[in-house]
Amino acid sequence: MNKKIGFILALVFIAFLVMGSASAGIFDFLNGGNNNSTRVTNDNNTFIVGFDSEFPPYGFSDGKGGYQGFDLDLAQEVCNRNNWTLVKQPIDWDAKDAELNSGTIDCIWNGFTINGREKDYTWSQAYIDNKQVVVVKEDSGINSLADLKGKTVETQKDSSALAALKGDNKTLGDSFAKLVEVADYNTGIMDLKSGACDAVALDIGVAQYQVTNGNNTGLKILNDSISSEQYGIGFKLGNTALKDQVQKTLDEMYADGTVSKIAENYSSYGVPGSLIKK
Repeated sequence: MNKKIGFILALVFIAFLVMGSASAGIFDFLNGGNNNSTRVTNDNNTFIVGFDSEFPPYGFSDGKGGYQGFDLDLAQEVCNRNNWTLVKQPIDWDAKDAELNSGTIDCIWNGFTINGREKDYTWSQAYIDNKQVVVVKEDSGINSLADLKGKTVETQKDSSALAALKGDNKTLGDSFAKLVEVADYNTGIMDLKSGACDAVALDIGVAQYQVTNGNNTGLKILNDSISSEQYGIGFKLGNTALKDQVQKTLDEMYADGTVSKIAENYSSYGVPGSLIKK
């Protein structure tokens, strides 16, 4: 082989190695750069929770490269009591079923609605009563659901609000000029503030977080709700063994007051009042 060609091939090989290392580093960085967000292999001592990282108060960024939230705090306590390592795995909400069925996550635990999905997953007992509401600007002149007629309303893809507006409350959804699906509620709120839409339909806990956020002044929640639902933990269909162990631990946490204590940390989001009493 020509020495010059051999030298060039060697350089190309080294470049590929460097690019591979850089890609791995970038992936870790984008996922938070810590053990709570790095994909790991499932085993009996690891509990991987899939969640939407922009869904407060159930799962969201802690501003320090990690994640927090009511559901994630519950999951951490479940792990503590079972000597498991918790892995908080942010997922694309549209890909949640693929993640669960492939085994890259053990469950979906993030304000996950049972209603309408009863036969799609193996469910824990419901633990939150939730409802879907609408956020608008205070000076918008929109004071009721009827005032949304002819307006542009945004909601998250594959969300309970979207299901309600295309299902049980389809009449309301059909009255809008547009019903726009966005990737996450932060995008919806930014669009509302900029005037790109007139309203955002979302879960009440997320709505309360958004209207009390100091960066989102001038927003309000309409009194009328679109629908109500219950949250549970969704496991892969048939995975009753893991569901039963998690449920047993949660029942113990309810009995000793731990669930209520954790809920109080999210009182500004209305979580304690939404808890289903055991």
